[in-house]
Amino acid sequence: MQVRVGTVLALVLGVLGVTLLTPAAALGAPPQSVPVTSTVLASPEDEGPLIQGRLIDETGGKSEPVEGVEITVLDDSGTEIGTATSDAEGAFAIPVPGSGTYTVRVDEETLPEGTRLRNPDDVENTVTISGFDKTVLFPIGPDNRQVTGLSTEIVELTVGGILFGLILALSALGLSMIYGTTGLTNFAHGELVTFGALVALILNVSVGLPVILAGVFAVIVAALFGWLQDTFLWRRLRHRGTGLVAMMIVAIGMAIFLRALWQYIIGGNREAYTDYVTQQPIIIGPISMPPRDMLLAATAFVVLMVVILALQRTKMGKAMRAVADNPPLAASSGINVDRVISMVWIGGTALAALGGFLYTIKYQMDYNMGLRLLLLIFAAVILGGIGTIWGALIGSLVVALFTELSTLFIPAELKYTGALFVMIVILLFRPQGIMGRAQRVG
Repeated sequence: MQVRVGTVLALVLGVLGVTLLTPAAALGAPPQSVPVTSTVLASPEDEGPLIQGRLIDETGGKSEPVEGVEITVLDDSGTEIGTATSDAEGAFAIPVPGSGTYTVRVDEETLPEGTRLRNPDDVENTVTISGFDKTVLFPIGPDNRQVTGLSTEIVELTVGGILFGLILALSALGLSMIYGTTGLTNFAHGELVTFGALVALILNVSVGLPVILAGVFAVIVAALFGWLQDTFLWRRLRHRGTGLVAMMIVAIGMAIFLRALWQYIIGGNREAYTDYVTQQPIIIGPISMPPRDMLLAATAFVVLMVVILALQRTKMGKAMRAVADNPPLAASSGINVDRVISMVWIGGTALAALGGFLYTIKYQMDYNMGLRLLLLIFAAVILGGIGTIWGALIGSLVVALFTELSTLFIPAELKYTGALFVMIVILLFRPQGIMGRAQRVG
């Protein structure tokens, strides 16, 4: 069926205009009823990043904001930087001059009568600012903590690593599919992850859709975005005989452009959805996990299994693997290579968007999220075997577990650098990855 270019362009402008440009102004002035952790807190131009948070009293299973508590921020020399008092939503925000180490102190005497910190030792928290806003938590309510040793901490980090690995595998599988069928190393893939989280954020915060429904629409919009990319950019470059190196440079340029666009839309602050911000955790032995995390893990696992099985057993999946093995031979066998590659771009972009959406539910987002995750995605794909179906899942789990467990020995701010170490080691000793096959080049 022939599609008129004018019709497609009108559809593109309509979808992207509604989902991106129109709500951008709304994000700049969020309603006061939205919690601080879910809104943009724009600081004046002459101020630096923010130390922010929200005080919630969870005594008796309730979840109520705590108003009137004084918070003070000190620099590394002990000099007071600023103070703030929690508002009716329990929120506070204190601007700091810039990057550095700061101490955040809560005045226990200003806590309402009958309330206390869950952990009395957490009167002060030391945080490190690296150019972005920082969220600090002071849990209020009964002390439900259990005395944990090294083994319990390892179990908790392992569970967190598995959850992170499943979410990361969605984006890694999308990247592996695109590389396997086109040979393109898509450096803009991280921005596709951010795209899914951003569209869901706009639909949730500005439009008011429930977060689950916003996520579904975000994946659909991302799939359309993937089709548009292939139809109007990558397919034309392929037909012109553009080399992979030149296409890789185009991907790098697109990544820079999209990252700047995301920053223009939401600014430099961290954002969160309005739903599932705080939940009472479910404690099972040494494991403490909110129901939200269980749902995220189950969703990511089910989607991964469905996609992997579809690639192995469906007609389209077999066609994708045939194109990945030998495009000219697949074309001579009657396979429409352009149509298959277009489906790969649709599926790969949708998976990346879903991964970004699920990641933001747990970890929040900012415009630079895709760049941080891109290194982990590359490490996972290389470790598992680039272009392999199961390799993306296995590599993501290994990288995520290594990243989380590394916090036993290094500061949490440096844990993502371990992915670079894993990638270098794999390239030196087993460049084909865990599931890949060694091949002779030349």
